[in-house]
Amino acid sequence: GFIISALRRASSRWSPKYTCKKNAKIAYNKYVCSLCREVVGNKNIKVDHIEPVVDPEKGFQGYDEFIKRLFVEIEGYQCLCIYCHQKKTNAEREQRETHTPKKSKQEESSTEPNLF
Repeated sequence: GFIISALRRASSRWSPKYTCKKNAKIAYNKYVCSLCREVVGNKNIKVDHIEPVVDPEKGFQGYDEFIKRLFVEIEGYQCLCIYCHQKKTNAEREQRETHTPKKSKQEESSTEPNLF
């Protein structure tokens, strides 16, 4: 978790992300959502990966794949209003839950370290 958090923080300073947001700007503090085309303020716009960083069908595939999908060029980003971003995130989460098998109680307990 620590490494993934550090990589995500570092990606916030990735130049193509700034360029994507700059390209969506139409006036001072006004941006256009790539999906719904609404004009929103700075607090209501998110720079989003077009392709999810973690594939919803395959899950986490290792750090190399994670980094490759996290640090994409400008073509891999879109600016979304917070409403469209939340809808997209929820759809990806739902897709991930339908493709990820649930762990049984026995599997969960076998992954926990034995402290005794």
